[in-house]
Amino acid sequence: MKSTQSLPFFSTGQFPCSYLPGRIARNCVIDPQFPMDTAVYSDLIKSGFRRSGSQVYRPQCLPCKECISTRIPVDAFHPSRSQRRNLKMNRDLQVTINPSGFKDVYLPLYERYLEERHNSDNVEAVEAFFESGWCQTHYIEFYENGQLLGVAVVDVLPTELSAVYTLFDTNKGSKRSLGTYAVLWQIEYAKKLGKSHVYPGYWIKDCHKMNYKSRFQPLQGFYDGRWIHIEKTSA
Repeated sequence: MKSTQSLPFFSTGQFPCSYLPGRIARNCVIDPQFPMDTAVYSDLIKSGFRRSGSQVYRPQCLPCKECISTRIPVDAFHPSRSQRRNLKMNRDLQVTINPSGFKDVYLPLYERYLEERHNSDNVEAVEAFFESGWCQTHYIEFYENGQLLGVAVVDVLPTELSAVYTLFDTNKGSKRSLGTYAVLWQIEYAKKLGKSHVYPGYWIKDCHKMNYKSRFQPLQGFYDGRWIHIEKTSA
């Protein structure tokens, strides 16, 4: 891994935590003027960083350390019984890889997903949220009989895939557990591309929206500078 000690880091101001009520959050961010590229970002993601649009950040919410960066070693992964059922249930879906950027057809799906799953209607600058300008991003499109059911936004890095966001039809997609299928599909895609890991994002044990990641075993979490195993949680 390249040294990241010389990179220009800054701390943001405090803001309300989006995941744990009553908590205050703060991020460590890379100077947005720094000429980021996929090689540097690949090193940073191995140190617990993620991106939101072009901004590369890592939670710095001391004393809270609940946001744990995670990764799935693809060669060691074996789907559970329920995950095998998910794969079987969704084998009729058509999957298309779009490497060319955000499509307007995604927007209505994203609007409904935000409103129904996150009780939000903030769709401003959605393309800027998904894309960075310096990273190769694929939009994985899932279709049922020609109808777009969901999209997984995925960064393709030198040795890994990084899940950016997944959105789907909250009716048909939920019945198919399309969020789970999207992760399973990315694991298989990573194997085909010869990547070592899939990074599904931050895991928060006490947040229902974020603790599902422990269902994908083996899962590793970045704790105090090293990657260690995370056990499956019951939540």
